[in-house]
Amino acid sequence: MPRKTKQPIDRSSLLQSCAGTLAQITEKTNFLTKLSAIVRQTCPDIPVDAYQIANFHHSAIIIEVKSSVWGQRLQFERMKITKTLNDMSNGQFTKIEIKVNPFTTKNSAIHPADKTKDKYRYHHISKSAALHIEEVAESAPQSLKEKLLRLAKLAR
Repeated sequence: MPRKTKQPIDRSSLLQSCAGTLAQITEKTNFLTKLSAIVRQTCPDIPVDAYQIANFHHSAIIIEVKSSVWGQRLQFERMKITKTLNDMSNGQFTKIEIKVNPFTTKNSAIHPADKTKDKYRYHHISKSAALHIEEVAESAPQSLKEKLLRLAKLAR
């Protein structure tokens, strides 16, 4: 039986293709970038780190903000943003959802250097507080007693 030879596929053609998951991700990323530019142009007084274009689905765009103050500011400009967005997307997106998420951060990954800083950070308590903690630890259950004694050691 003869061997089937396969021609190597040029991987750069995947980026230029019009169909497929990679092309859809590229298109979505470009659209979110354009949307972020629209929000920046409409509300230049809002800091860039105060909001984040979260996603879009069906006919709605979801914008997450860090505080309700910035959410209210975007609410005032909602109609202007929606009109610009509607013009840009040829009527594909007609609604904007603004959600307050105070824990939104772009760099949410904790770096190893940050962990070491927290590990070696010392908290100081007074010696009289340590004595009171040790007195409470005497009548506490074993697991709590160990933790209280460790806390009392911080005074030394």
